[in-house]
Amino acid sequence: MTLLTEHILVAGAVLFAAGMLGFLTRRSLILLFLSLELMLAGVSVNLVAFSRHHDNYQGQVFAILVLSVAACEAALALALIVALYRQRPTLDVKSWQSLREFPGSEPTQVDLDAVEMMEMGDPSLKLTPAGKDPLVEPMPERLFTGIHDLRSKKGASIHD
Repeated sequence: MTLLTEHILVAGAVLFAAGMLGFLTRRSLILLFLSLELMLAGVSVNLVAFSRHHDNYQGQVFAILVLSVAACEAALALALIVALYRQRPTLDVKSWQSLREFPGSEPTQVDLDAVEMMEMGDPSLKLTPAGKDPLVEPMPERLFTGIHDLRSKKGASIHD
């Protein structure tokens, strides 16, 4: 391994360590996401360094993939931060503990497997409802007739 490759790997490791330190010690949502981006940048630098060392482009292609995922993550994080800030004007992570599924409870280690927990009727395995169950509450007939009317205007049948 050349001296340049070692220096680049050390720089990537320092970037990753700084990002991890920032992620573990900060409480602001923006700083958490910036620290995560710093960790992804450190990983990308190491991928490019190993790719250059082994004289292939696989690491560089994967680094581009990591950077594109990081860009998407940054856009979603910004949208999430704006939406959360509109509800409660603070970016402190501790103030958002109420978003947990069970407020006030800390995660616990469970020794039972999921099948035994389901048999015991554990409430933590219940899924939150996302909408109406079509088997219990079928769609109103007027919705089907509306679809049929739209297709008949175009000259197609409902069974196309």
